[in-house]
Amino acid sequence: MAGAAHCSLQAKRLLLDPKFEGYKLSLEPLACYQLGLDAAVAEVKLRDDQYTLDHMRAFGMYNYLHLDSWYQDNVYYVDQCGRVMNLSVTLDTALQKPREVFRLPTDLTAYDNRLCASIHFSSSTWVTLSDGTGRLYLIKSGKRGSSASEKWEIVFNEELGNPFIIAHSVSFVKSDTHSVAVLLLRVEKDELDTKGSGFHITLEWVTIAEISKEGDHRYEIFKRRVLQGKSVPHYAAIEPSGNGLMIVSYKPFRFMQNEDDKLEENDDAEATNEKKDPLYYWQQTEDDVTITIHIPEDMTKDDIKVRFSPDNICVTLKDQPPLMEGKLYSSVDHESCTWIIRENKSLEISLIKKNEGPRWPELIVGDTRGEFIMDSSQCSAITENLMHLTSEVMNPNPEKENPPCNAQELEECDAFLEDGASLCRFDGDTLKVTHVINLGSNQYLFSVVVDPREMPCFCLRHDVDALLWQPHSDQPENMWEHIATFNALGYVQASKQDKKFMACAPDYSYAALCECLRRVFIYRQPTPLSTVLYNRKEGRQVGQVAKQLVATLEANDPILGFQATSERLFVLTTKTLFLIKVNSGN
Repeated sequence: MAGAAHCSLQAKRLLLDPKFEGYKLSLEPLACYQLGLDAAVAEVKLRDDQYTLDHMRAFGMYNYLHLDSWYQDNVYYVDQCGRVMNLSVTLDTALQKPREVFRLPTDLTAYDNRLCASIHFSSSTWVTLSDGTGRLYLIKSGKRGSSASEKWEIVFNEELGNPFIIAHSVSFVKSDTHSVAVLLLRVEKDELDTKGSGFHITLEWVTIAEISKEGDHRYEIFKRRVLQGKSVPHYAAIEPSGNGLMIVSYKPFRFMQNEDDKLEENDDAEATNEKKDPLYYWQQTEDDVTITIHIPEDMTKDDIKVRFSPDNICVTLKDQPPLMEGKLYSSVDHESCTWIIRENKSLEISLIKKNEGPRWPELIVGDTRGEFIMDSSQCSAITENLMHLTSEVMNPNPEKENPPCNAQELEECDAFLEDGASLCRFDGDTLKVTHVINLGSNQYLFSVVVDPREMPCFCLRHDVDALLWQPHSDQPENMWEHIATFNALGYVQASKQDKKFMACAPDYSYAALCECLRRVFIYRQPTPLSTVLYNRKEGRQVGQVAKQLVATLEANDPILGFQATSERLFVLTTKTLFLIKVNSGN
């Protein structure tokens, strides 16, 4: 990640509500509809050899219900008969039974080491599908959600090695060629890992392109690239253009190169790891800056050219390119600046500061080839200024009335389960990280598709709130935009120890989470009141209220899938699909 730009997420203050008072528990009834399934969901339980936390995160907590964001209130799941079943809702009072749209050619019961089948909707007419055995299907579906126009047709299927689940896929056209890029997730045994879990995570980025040969149009694998890491990513998505990839994970991922590239990479790494001497050394006082540069012994005064200007410096030896050149951190009195060759064959340059006093944090803006040397008097002054912040005694008086930090005052939701995660953007051509964001304590919560033509959004905890971020791969200056805030959701979700899935409405009107069994919690964001309401304690009128609603499902089977649309929640158990009406349609 040496050449990556280190960025930060910029929250929009207008989307934050510092006066949010909390959620009021609402007892208003929620309309809940349920549909019995003809066949149970094709749940695949973890085997004895899938015992790590990564296996649980990737497969044990898998969401078996798939929301088609290209069409409103359209969900899919795979049942034990290998059928892809669809439910498309227009009226809650006129619900149809889920209908079969596709049947997997493979007999899934014949495979002992398979994973759960996975689906991703690449576009409004293209679908990627995995049967969990290691085979990938590319399907042309027609316009989905309508029995008249929806017809799933396989245009590509191939065995791609070990079983995987589909993490993400996109459909795009580049140079008049239609392509579909798919991200495949595997948890694989790592024989070299003797100290860790014994497994590593691979993300395989497969690009399938349309090939035309003698009038015959077919789809073939155009490119395969593999990333490897040590933790299951919370978020992994391909950019709509297919030019890059974004990953949120606790441990970094890197591309696995082929043998030739590995040799080049090792050469680069060795060159980087060699300790390079600084190009120059520099010191400063309140009045001036002194630069020392080692020069070859045969250099004479006539071979050296030093040009000063109020804000720039340029040093050239003989007819070579400039040795050092650039914009100075601050202005200098260029007419008073001098240089001299010392006896030890070093070039000494003296710059006179125009503004006396302020310390320069760097000599030339953006130049890291120099080394700053601090004299002993400056070290002593800094130490003295910081002395009041330190103590030579470890925790000298823990019983005093106001300790600096009392761990007992911390709540459970303030504890961090792991080290901070990072968000990385990989370039598809160079296979290198171009942008990095250290998420620190901003805990990852969930992802949601707001606009299917854009990348999925991800939701992070910021203090007590949950902030929704929309990646814009085509906007380098605004690559991650803060688009919505769910007030206090970061704090609230931390108290739900049994939570399994989280989601939110694409119009940001509510967020929801479900437990492993039965209970669903809905958090409606503040909305204006139709009646007058007063806060009796403060004697003021309340303009809007945020509500918490709780739904209890009439089922004892575990919740296997959970999806939210602007109007309703879909909850999938082993044998039942529930619809909870959250908002009435406009």
